[in-house]
Amino acid sequence: MNIVSDRAVADRRKFYIGGEWVDPAAPGDLEVIDPSTEEPVAVISLGGQADTDAAVAAAKAAFPAWSQSAPADRLALVEKILAVYERRAPDMAAAITHEMGAPQDMSLEDQVGAGSSHIRNFITAFRDFRFVRPLGDHAPSSMTAWEPVGVVGLITPWNWPMNQVTLKVIPAILAGDTCILKPSEIAPLSSMLFAEILDEAGVPAGVFNLVNGDGQGVGTQLSTHPDVEMISFTGSTRAGIAISKAAADSLKKVCLELGGKGANLIFADADDKAVLRGARHCFYNSGQSCNAPTRMLVERSVYERAVETAAQVARDTRVATAHQPGPHIGPVVSKAQWQKIQDMIQTGIDEGARLVAGGPGLPEGVNRGYFVRPTVFADVTNDMAIARQEIFGPVLSIIPFDSEEEAVRIANDTPYGLTSYVQSQDGARRNRLARQLRSGMVEMNGQPRGAGSAFGGVKQSGRAREGGVMGLEEFMDSKAISGWDRDA
Repeated sequence: MNIVSDRAVADRRKFYIGGEWVDPAAPGDLEVIDPSTEEPVAVISLGGQADTDAAVAAAKAAFPAWSQSAPADRLALVEKILAVYERRAPDMAAAITHEMGAPQDMSLEDQVGAGSSHIRNFITAFRDFRFVRPLGDHAPSSMTAWEPVGVVGLITPWNWPMNQVTLKVIPAILAGDTCILKPSEIAPLSSMLFAEILDEAGVPAGVFNLVNGDGQGVGTQLSTHPDVEMISFTGSTRAGIAISKAAADSLKKVCLELGGKGANLIFADADDKAVLRGARHCFYNSGQSCNAPTRMLVERSVYERAVETAAQVARDTRVATAHQPGPHIGPVVSKAQWQKIQDMIQTGIDEGARLVAGGPGLPEGVNRGYFVRPTVFADVTNDMAIARQEIFGPVLSIIPFDSEEEAVRIANDTPYGLTSYVQSQDGARRNRLARQLRSGMVEMNGQPRGAGSAFGGVKQSGRAREGGVMGLEEFMDSKAISGWDRDA
């Protein structure tokens, strides 16, 4: 089916349960709004307890056979999923553009491309994955086995739909788990297309299920369901805390990938593209990335030059509808998100930060759509709200520092701990800072993390580890075994 339609509001009310598209148990309509136009593009259903129970029952029934299936068969299935996914990439890009506002080119190359990359990396990691491993030479009959957790609930956000869906669904399938996906109700269309892709690839009935709903409904129902063994959640820290509390009574395994307030440390010896690179990264995806480097810490001797460079990047960043090609940024996802960003920009002004680019209101020439002016604040202090709260929009805060020690102190003075960034030509300094910064990831001099590297944080960014071997192990339980006959 076509996930979106240019002629009418698409009817996407069904759920994917037990290998079939089924009607919801009770009506619960919600419009999916195109953030470029503020017009509805589809209608979905918000599920209730009966829908959640049906999906969990289907997953539970499928688990015994799927958990005992041959790893080679699971690998072959994921390879089929990748082939269908790549064939349907244009459809997926269109769905993402309509549901959350990623511009056409960025949606196809980066949003959809992230899913392809993760699936490939999981295939590579799984080929060499050892489900039973020796403990060590000191204990020749002791082994560690990795086994599927069971029925898992997967709750994903709207900002990088396929990035997060593939980081959860693919390792769950490879591990031998069965799963229920609850995508963001704001941007569910790409996940519904993903369900079509899995169905076409031949995923057995009940191994993968999809129920749309909101966090208080289906999200809470999955988190408290006695037959769900694990919840993997990506989203806000506030929601992650609520999920942890909801899941506590049943002692589920809970894996959380939450917010961030990344510090980008730029030293005087940084390369001449460091500030430009950092500002562009902050504005990328309209600032809607948990690992965005939203706090730019700059050594004082190059501070004013960095402020002017960042301001120029903001002025040069074009904002336009997502429904056209080009390297521009699109809208933010919703009216509520737009208003939150506007409030935070005004807060920065009221706190006394120096506004050097952008500001409140719509960009010039725009009168509809949830568009935000790329905004840069200078002379920010780390106690200001704009330096402490995750804004989730194209807003950059620049903070000066005088010494390496001060930079580390400012960078670590945050409740979050997802990604830190370092820009310096001094290798010893980079190595030193990589160990001192309290975050799950450190990226330096614009070099991306290697394929298969785990994504995740510390502190209030959660402690999930997604991607590669660690991402596979996240969806398994380890078992310690003694008396293993290695000659049998």
